[in-house]
Amino acid sequence: MAGRRFIIFSILVCGILLGAAREFMFLNLNYQIDFVANNRADNYAHSLFQGWVVGAKLSTLIFLKWGLAFAFAGSMCILSILLLHQLFGDHRYAKFTVIGFILCGVVATIFHFLSSKVPAFEGVSIKLLHLIQYPVLLFFVWAGAGLVKPRSSDHIP
Repeated sequence: MAGRRFIIFSILVCGILLGAAREFMFLNLNYQIDFVANNRADNYAHSLFQGWVVGAKLSTLIFLKWGLAFAFAGSMCILSILLLHQLFGDHRYAKFTVIGFILCGVVATIFHFLSSKVPAFEGVSIKLLHLIQYPVLLFFVWAGAGLVKPRSSDHIP
Protein backbone atom coordinates (compact mmCIF):
# COMPACT_ATOMS: atom_id res chain seq x y z
CA MET A 1 0.00 0.00 0.00
CA ALA A 2 2.77 2.46 0.91
CA GLY A 3 4.62 1.55 -2.31
CA ARG A 4 1.59 2.42 -4.44
CA ARG A 5 1.14 5.73 -2.66
CA PHE A 6 4.78 6.54 -3.30
CA ILE A 7 4.34 5.72 -7.00
CA ILE A 8 1.20 7.89 -7.18
CA PHE A 9 3.05 10.72 -5.45
CA SER A 10 5.99 10.27 -7.84
CA ILE A 11 3.72 10.43 -10.89
CA LEU A 12 2.16 13.66 -9.61
CA VAL A 13 5.57 15.19 -8.84
CA CYS A 14 6.83 14.15 -12.28
CA GLY A 15 3.81 15.86 -13.82
CA ILE A 16 4.48 19.05 -11.86
CA LEU A 17 8.14 19.05 -12.91
CA LEU A 18 7.16 18.50 -16.55
CA GLY A 19 4.66 21.34 -16.24
CA ALA A 20 7.39 23.64 -14.93
CA ALA A 21 9.73 22.59 -17.74
CA ARG A 22 6.94 23.19 -20.26
CA GLU A 23 6.31 26.66 -18.84
CA PHE A 24 10.00 27.57 -19.09
CA MET A 25 10.33 26.22 -22.62
CA PHE A 26 7.19 27.82 -24.04
CA LEU A 27 7.59 31.18 -22.33
CA ASN A 28 11.08 31.53 -23.72
CA LEU A 29 10.19 29.98 -27.07
CA ASN A 30 7.41 32.54 -27.51
CA TYR A 31 9.84 35.34 -26.63
CA GLN A 32 12.33 33.96 -29.14
CA ILE A 33 9.68 33.62 -31.85
CA ASP A 34 8.59 37.22 -31.24
CA PHE A 35 12.22 38.38 -31.37
CA VAL A 36 12.91 36.60 -34.67
CA ALA A 37 9.53 37.26 -36.34
CA ASN A 38 9.46 40.97 -35.58
CA ASN A 39 13.19 41.80 -35.73
CA ARG A 40 13.07 43.19 -32.21
CA ALA A 41 16.06 45.00 -30.76
CA ASP A 42 15.66 43.27 -27.40
CA ASN A 43 15.27 39.56 -26.80
CA TYR A 44 13.49 38.70 -23.55
CA ALA A 45 14.14 34.97 -23.75
CA HIS A 46 16.33 33.59 -20.96
CA SER A 47 20.02 33.64 -21.90
CA LEU A 48 20.26 29.86 -21.41
CA PHE A 49 17.38 29.35 -23.84
CA GLN A 50 18.86 31.85 -26.30
CA GLY A 51 22.02 29.76 -26.32
CA TRP A 52 20.02 26.66 -27.23
CA VAL A 53 18.30 28.28 -30.23
CA VAL A 54 20.91 30.77 -31.41
CA GLY A 55 20.62 31.28 -35.16
CA ALA A 56 17.39 29.28 -35.49
CA LYS A 57 15.01 30.39 -38.24
CA LEU A 58 11.38 31.26 -37.52
CA SER A 59 10.17 28.09 -39.25
CA THR A 60 12.47 25.99 -37.06
CA LEU A 61 11.21 27.70 -33.89
CA ILE A 62 7.59 27.14 -34.87
CA PHE A 63 8.32 23.49 -35.70
CA LEU A 64 10.02 23.16 -32.30
CA LYS A 65 6.99 24.70 -30.61
CA TRP A 66 4.60 22.19 -32.19
CA GLY A 67 6.97 19.31 -31.54
CA LEU A 68 7.20 20.24 -27.88
CA ALA A 69 3.42 20.63 -27.68
CA PHE A 70 2.98 17.05 -28.93
CA ALA A 71 5.73 15.79 -26.61
CA PHE A 72 4.26 17.41 -23.50
CA ALA A 73 0.72 16.31 -24.35
CA GLY A 74 1.97 12.78 -24.95
CA SER A 75 3.88 12.82 -21.67
CA MET A 76 0.81 13.93 -19.74
CA CYS A 77 -1.26 11.26 -21.46
CA ILE A 78 1.25 8.58 -20.47
CA LEU A 79 1.40 9.89 -16.90
CA SER A 80 -2.41 9.87 -16.76
CA ILE A 81 -2.49 6.24 -17.90
CA LEU A 82 0.18 5.30 -15.34
CA LEU A 83 -1.75 7.09 -12.61
CA LEU A 84 -4.99 5.36 -13.58
CA HIS A 85 -3.21 2.03 -13.52
CA GLN A 86 -1.96 2.72 -10.00
CA LEU A 87 -5.38 3.86 -8.84
CA PHE A 88 -7.40 1.00 -10.34
CA GLY A 89 -4.87 -1.80 -10.77
CA ASP A 90 -5.46 -2.27 -14.49
CA HIS A 91 -5.60 -0.41 -17.79
CA ARG A 92 -9.37 -0.31 -18.27
CA TYR A 93 -9.32 3.49 -18.73
CA ALA A 94 -6.22 3.69 -20.95
CA LYS A 95 -8.13 3.61 -24.24
CA PHE A 96 -10.55 6.31 -23.06
CA THR A 97 -7.67 8.46 -21.84
CA VAL A 98 -5.89 8.31 -25.19
CA ILE A 99 -9.15 9.01 -27.04
CA GLY A 100 -9.84 11.96 -24.72
CA PHE A 101 -6.41 13.48 -25.31
CA ILE A 102 -6.73 13.04 -29.08
CA LEU A 103 -10.26 14.48 -29.15
CA CYS A 104 -9.17 17.47 -27.10
CA GLY A 105 -6.33 18.10 -29.56
CA VAL A 106 -8.62 17.69 -32.57
CA VAL A 107 -11.23 20.07 -31.13
CA ALA A 108 -8.46 22.58 -30.36
CA THR A 109 -7.24 22.32 -33.95
CA ILE A 110 -10.75 22.80 -35.34
CA PHE A 111 -11.26 25.84 -33.11
CA HIS A 112 -7.92 27.23 -34.26
CA PHE A 113 -9.01 27.07 -37.90
CA LEU A 114 -12.47 28.45 -37.07
CA SER A 115 -10.90 31.39 -35.24
CA SER A 116 -10.38 33.19 -38.55
CA LYS A 117 -14.19 33.51 -38.68
CA VAL A 118 -14.87 33.67 -34.92
CA PRO A 119 -11.85 35.19 -33.12
CA ALA A 120 -13.02 33.97 -29.69
CA PHE A 121 -12.26 30.39 -30.76
CA GLU A 122 -8.53 31.14 -30.71
CA GLY A 123 -8.55 31.52 -26.92
CA VAL A 124 -10.57 28.33 -26.51
CA SER A 125 -8.14 26.51 -28.79
CA ILE A 126 -5.17 27.63 -26.72
CA LYS A 127 -6.85 26.68 -23.43
CA LEU A 128 -7.66 23.19 -24.73
CA LEU A 129 -4.07 22.68 -25.85
CA HIS A 130 -2.82 23.87 -22.47
CA LEU A 131 -5.23 21.49 -20.73
CA ILE A 132 -3.58 18.44 -22.26
CA GLN A 133 -0.01 19.72 -21.76
CA TYR A 134 -0.11 20.58 -18.06
CA PRO A 135 -0.47 18.31 -14.99
CA VAL A 136 -3.90 19.67 -14.04
CA LEU A 137 -5.55 16.60 -15.56
CA LEU A 138 -3.45 14.35 -13.33
CA PHE A 139 -4.96 15.97 -10.27
CA PHE A 140 -8.47 15.65 -11.71
CA VAL A 141 -7.81 11.96 -12.35
CA TRP A 142 -6.49 11.50 -8.83
CA ALA A 143 -9.42 13.33 -7.26
CA GLY A 144 -11.96 11.76 -9.60
CA ALA A 145 -10.81 8.25 -8.76
CA GLY A 146 -12.58 8.63 -5.44
CA LEU A 147 -15.87 9.21 -7.24
CA VAL A 148 -15.77 5.85 -9.02
CA LYS A 149 -17.43 3.02 -7.16
CA PRO A 150 -14.62 0.54 -6.64
CA ARG A 151 -14.91 -3.03 -7.80
CA SER A 152 -13.73 -5.72 -5.43
CA SER A 153 -10.39 -5.83 -7.28
CA ASP A 154 -9.76 -2.05 -7.11
CA HIS A 155 -7.12 -0.61 -4.81
CA ILE A 156 -8.02 3.06 -4.44
CA PRO A 157 -5.90 4.58 -1.67
